[in-house]
Amino acid sequence: MTFLNSVLPVLASGWNALLEYLAAHVLLCLVPAFIIAGYMSAMIPKEVITRYLGPKAPKIISYPASAIGGFLLAVCSCTILPLFAGIWKRGAGLGAAITFLFVGPAVNILAIAYTGSAIGFDIALARIVLSIAFGIGIGMIMAWMFRAEEAERATQMQDSGMFDAEVKVKPAIWVVFLLLIAVLIVGTLQVEILTGTLFSFRLPVELPSALLDALASANLTPQGALLILMLVLIIPVAYKGLEKVLEGYNGWTYASIALVALTLLLAAPSVSQGSLVIGITGKFVGEVLLIAALGIVTARSFEKEETAEWLWETWKFVKQIFPLLVVGVFAAGMVKAVLPEHWIETLAGRNTLLANLVGVLFGVFMYFPTLVEVPIARMFLDLGMHRGPLLAYLLADPELSLQSILVTSKILGRKKTAVYVGLVTIFSTLAGYLFGLALTVI
Repeated sequence: MTFLNSVLPVLASGWNALLEYLAAHVLLCLVPAFIIAGYMSAMIPKEVITRYLGPKAPKIISYPASAIGGFLLAVCSCTILPLFAGIWKRGAGLGAAITFLFVGPAVNILAIAYTGSAIGFDIALARIVLSIAFGIGIGMIMAWMFRAEEAERATQMQDSGMFDAEVKVKPAIWVVFLLLIAVLIVGTLQVEILTGTLFSFRLPVELPSALLDALASANLTPQGALLILMLVLIIPVAYKGLEKVLEGYNGWTYASIALVALTLLLAAPSVSQGSLVIGITGKFVGEVLLIAALGIVTARSFEKEETAEWLWETWKFVKQIFPLLVVGVFAAGMVKAVLPEHWIETLAGRNTLLANLVGVLFGVFMYFPTLVEVPIARMFLDLGMHRGPLLAYLLADPELSLQSILVTSKILGRKKTAVYVGLVTIFSTLAGYLFGLALTVI
């Protein structure tokens, strides 16, 4: 009984972390990212990717292009992973791909805005500058360390004609690509025009207080619970509709597409708990218009064989990456339950190399999505964490979370992932330490 009393709270913490993650973070952020990754893999020719990010592309072009691409496309670490898998599969060079992987989640617009307002613009500026510099540096180091493998890979691509072939991309491909990016941005960008309520209406129902209390105990809102229920429904429907989609569409295929679109729309309005007052936001209107435009352009511009390839690549990324994300979030939630809060001040209250390394390790075992990582960092600061280790944590958290390491290993292999993790750890530790020293001088 004593053992159960000790274990159950830890399991409950992991379970609650997973529920919060699925309800508040996955839908408008991760789902579009998977769709974009599948689209890139299926619809954008390899020559377009390798022209700017390939192993033989000039570094003066490939590395800035990777940093800019990560900055524009990514919202968080879980978003960047399927996108990284997509560009790597399409032939991006190792260095450029690593730069894209590192820079994206650390310097996206949402993360920087939150960092500046909640913690300070000194941390926000340092996060931008150091993330770009380290992303390019780590990418170049890894490209040099694995230059033999990269040369062999480039030769294989050269033999296949990937770098020599001229390819024309029809305009509809770029139109759909921009619409998909817009779906991601509109769903995640926190600005008044999107988050503000245009008008609201009240559903003629009242949820039982017992149900509301049960949801509150799991840190869930009625809307969050509904979204999790939709995800649970999508999984078997997608399996039936997408597992053999290359052989042809069936009713399950159309049902899975409709459920994904409906789920994105259900995540966009604001909902008052209990009374179920539905607020129609700019985000909801934007998603409706964008999803409708996507459907029209896709139906008119692509053959079913092309869209089937897109759906299959998306489904393949989901099967490969999503289970690892779930396991990682659950494990991180359990770790949080057993880590005493007073350790934060004891271990990271001063600007030492050890304290900065501890800040990096917090990023590994105490992963938080972008929507909550900055408030958590603010909590660390209030509990006594020095600003140097705090920066080390913010640099490492999007890159070295348990789920990010697992997924990166799946994509790159254990050896490259081990080197990447080591470099990120060293660079982030030194960055926090040097930033802390600079604060004492200033």
